Amino acid sequence: MVDFRIRKNTIALAAVCLASLMFGLEISSVPTALPVLAKVLYGNFQQMQWIMNAYTISCTTVLMAAGTLADRFGRKRLFIVSLFLFGITSLICGLARDASVLIVSRFLQGMSGGTMLISHIAVLSHQFREGRERSRAFGWWGVIFGFGLGFGPIIGGVIVAVLNWRWVFLIHVPIAVLTLALVLSGVQESKDPQAKKLDILGIVTLSLAIFGFTYFITQGPDLGFSSLAALGVLAASVLSFLIFIWVEKTNPHPMFDFSVFRIRNFSGAIFGSIGMNFSFWPFMIYLPIYFQSGLGYGSVTAGLSLLAYTLPTLVIPPLGERLSLRYHAGTVIPLGLFTIGLGLLLMKYGSAAAHASWLTMLPGSLLAGVGLGLTNTPVTNTTTGSVSSARSGMASGIDMSARLITLAINIAMMGFILVEGISSSLKSAFPGALQAPQLHTLAEAIAAGNAASLRETSPELSSLASSGAVFHAALVHGFGLVMLYGGIGVWILAALSFVVFGSRKESFDTTDVAIHDAQEPELTHC
Repeated sequence: MVDFRIRKNTIALAAVCLASLMFGLEISSVPTALPVLAKVLYGNFQQMQWIMNAYTISCTTVLMAAGTLADRFGRKRLFIVSLFLFGITSLICGLARDASVLIVSRFLQGMSGGTMLISHIAVLSHQFREGRERSRAFGWWGVIFGFGLGFGPIIGGVIVAVLNWRWVFLIHVPIAVLTLALVLSGVQESKDPQAKKLDILGIVTLSLAIFGFTYFITQGPDLGFSSLAALGVLAASVLSFLIFIWVEKTNPHPMFDFSVFRIRNFSGAIFGSIGMNFSFWPFMIYLPIYFQSGLGYGSVTAGLSLLAYTLPTLVIPPLGERLSLRYHAGTVIPLGLFTIGLGLLLMKYGSAAAHASWLTMLPGSLLAGVGLGLTNTPVTNTTTGSVSSARSGMASGIDMSARLITLAINIAMMGFILVEGISSSLKSAFPGALQAPQLHTLAEAIAAGNAASLRETSPELSSLASSGAVFHAALVHGFGLVMLYGGIGVWILAALSFVVFGSRKESFDTTDVAIHDAQEPELTHC
């Protein structure tokens, strides 16, 4: 009987690990394929942003709902549904023939991916309850999830080089089928008879606010930021966010309990969540473009170059956790954020070198990865450990939502800054030669690594399409501004985190539960 239970648990763990591998790969492997997607799908820079952000926004949309649905209708059942839908939507992504179809299918894939993430964590937490077995299970889950995130860039690069971009998505179809078979044979069903009702109004208003803000930043240059349409989108977004706050404050069972922000440890750690996704993770979306378009690397070399940025996030977290136990998270989290910022500024310096290469980017890439590794685990453990156990799930939900919301907004912001930086450089290089719309079109094409296509799609700009050195200088200038934005921004968030944490004594006095109590392992890397 014991052997049978161990066998079932082993199968269940394999299923959960495969699901975490798919989720991690889908975050970090797709950016490597974006320059190729821009060319083969004739997509513009904004569409490349939406290919990433559609996934992020839809994950955020279902995040809180998925936990409630899993508790009410069964964690195994929702896991099965999400795996099936993730496989189907990955297939649709891989078969897409234009950028618009890929964006829509990425949104659907993100909804199934977010549901898969929440449900497989719930399955893992329920099926492995005893101390040593639970630690081992969560340990394997973390390793596989980290592997997907860390090695996703090189895996994506190899897939694009050896097969084609479609297999970056299609690879998930056979993995999903295998995972489904393992779930059916190994995972136990579980429910929560006390599950709360779905906070539909809160979910809808928060989702509309995030989408609206992202749309305003991404499409603002085309609409005109002062146009009636753009201002209408911004006003609707602000109104949706205000309604969301009102709903959560008046709902007897809110998905966001704002009272936890009065706890200094929790609020200080949330600044850590925001900081990581303000700088490190959104910049990983654009870094492959720099390696491929700015340095002229192929997809495999670009993926290998990205390993310096991602691998430290796998090996440094244990050090970050030990440091937080010794010196307190209120010191380690701001230090980690500061290190990320220093890494980004060193990368800016390396990108501007006379003979820039992956070697000139290496010190900054490594330092940024080390900073992420120092920050991530203390953030997760502090957000859950600073509240009572009854509210730890809600705290984790706020933490993960803060990460994904910040990521979505800053993918858009970094894209905007990149294009504006390129535009300003081109304006100086070609004074009076281009009208504003033409300048913006050219800047977006350079940002997407697709300037050569202007010869076919824009005859009036074809005479400039051979200005390789000028385009390269403009791209480097734009990326320099993005790194400056990320570096200084995360330093500001590091300072805010440090101030909000307050003194070590104050932080401990305001927590519900001591931070050093036994914690569940971290829920996510991103």
